[in-house]
Amino acid sequence: MAVTLRALQTVVPPTVLVQDQVRDIFAAQPGLSRLAQRLVTASFNLSGIDTRHTVIEELTLDSTATEPQFFDAANQLLLVPGTRVRNELYIEQATKLFVEAGRRALAACPGLDPADITHVVTVSCTGFYAPGPDYMLVRELGLAPSTQRYHLGFMGCYASMPALRTAKQFVEADPNAVVLVVSAELCSLHLRTSSDPDTIVASSLFSDGAAAGIVSSRLPVAGENALNLDFFETVITPVGEGDMAWKIGDEGFEMILSSYVPHIIDEHIESALAPLFARDDALTRALAAGVVAEADALAAGADPDGTAAAGQVLTSLAPGSTLSTAIAHWAIHPGGRSILDKTEAKLGLTEAQLVPSRETLRTNGNMSSATILFVMKEILDGESTAEGDRVCAMAFGPGLTVESGLMTVLRG
Repeated sequence: MAVTLRALQTVVPPTVLVQDQVRDIFAAQPGLSRLAQRLVTASFNLSGIDTRHTVIEELTLDSTATEPQFFDAANQLLLVPGTRVRNELYIEQATKLFVEAGRRALAACPGLDPADITHVVTVSCTGFYAPGPDYMLVRELGLAPSTQRYHLGFMGCYASMPALRTAKQFVEADPNAVVLVVSAELCSLHLRTSSDPDTIVASSLFSDGAAAGIVSSRLPVAGENALNLDFFETVITPVGEGDMAWKIGDEGFEMILSSYVPHIIDEHIESALAPLFARDDALTRALAAGVVAEADALAAGADPDGTAAAGQVLTSLAPGSTLSTAIAHWAIHPGGRSILDKTEAKLGLTEAQLVPSRETLRTNGNMSSATILFVMKEILDGESTAEGDRVCAMAFGPGLTVESGLMTVLRG
């Protein structure tokens, strides 16, 4: 049975942050060490970001807020509101983004009415409240009161992948299930000035946005693009627990994002992908045939599940290898420019295959869990995307956790 992801839609708040302007403000904050000032300049300049979006309307140079809580525009000072102030704004603004993204997804899915939704899965790690966004979606979108609701909270940047996997499992258990998946993140609520290198890196990357899609057994209609959700895998790398983390502090949530993360991904991305590719016999054999002659024998004999064959294939990759041709599109979570650089080089991908990820990062920054859905929409909307194309999606988060998925493009 096919399980499809349809009607991917994205939303960003209207306030735009221009990266160069934000860089200069952060670099000019009082109390920064000279080393921190240099780190701010380097982090912002090398981020690969031009613009980001925020729900904090006063976070602009021309703000006229009389009682600012986050940014004193007159003196160009970043303020330090407590966690409660930040979370209260999250409750107000995240609800709007969740509902708008969900509404757009419903409107973009032909032949689907709100009454058809049987499950809601929401995702966020940048705030908390109850009744939460899952409840608000049911109320505001007119879904049935009996709609089953699930919230994946505080998982980090990879969380939309297990959300899609969960939705797929619901549909496999009940072919009549129709699941609305919505992710919304307000990362800008937790940005702050600091001389700490991890905080500086986070401040140069994170932003706000939301995305939603519909998962069901229904196929796309004429003119509609969709993704068949083939396989998902989860891998925790042997190292990295202390290099990417997300904790609650007195002055907002505190991100630990070590500069070592790209190196961890570079070292372990092959082993993280191997079990995913091993789930797809045709893909594993196609890769093996192009790289190692004995892979078929391994997959059929000493390696019945194909994991070793897939791993051997991946460790033999080079630029222009069969991996970049067997899988046409790559939705890589743009956790940062260096992460994309490492992934492209390690897997032998082409520059064109990283354009959706790089463009998402350039125009929107890192929106935590919502970001991977933005990248997937870029791929679906791309002129070069064709029926039957394979898509590999991969997102990284605290742990270090790697969530990956294989998908196939469907055209109605």
